Amino acid sequence: MKKHPKHRVIAVAVVINEENKILLLNGPKRGWEMPAGHVEEGESLSSAAVRETKEETGIDIEILRFCGIFQDVKGSISSVLFMAKPIGGQFTTSSESTELGYFEIEAAKKLVSWTSFREQIEHCIDRTDPFVYEFNM
Repeated sequence: MKKHPKHRVIAVAVVINEENKILLLNGPKRGWEMPAGHVEEGESLSSAAVRETKEETGIDIEILRFCGIFQDVKGSISSVLFMAKPIGGQFTTSSESTELGYFEIEAAKKLVSWTSFREQIEHCIDRTDPFVYEFNM
């Protein structure tokens, strides 16, 4: 019997508020990053981004547009990115977020230690056309 490959799909929300600041969370595993998480079976990509943002930060968001896909080919992980804006809620930390905040874009890129996360921020903010960015970790 042929074994089918297993791929992980991650929904990422790049949340920009009315002051043009980005929402970041400081997680215990990866440090500062955007709200993100696995898409559950039967769940849409955009719904996963909304759910993960609420679970990890307490913030309700509205998806504004699809940004693109970052694919770690070797790791079989596809991150689907959405631009969003906050529409309610209050900061609430979780087991996945020890600190939360809105940051100026340049300051946020300095806080984020993972190169691929910084690139995701840059691609979503700097590009208006959808993209696919493939890399091998």
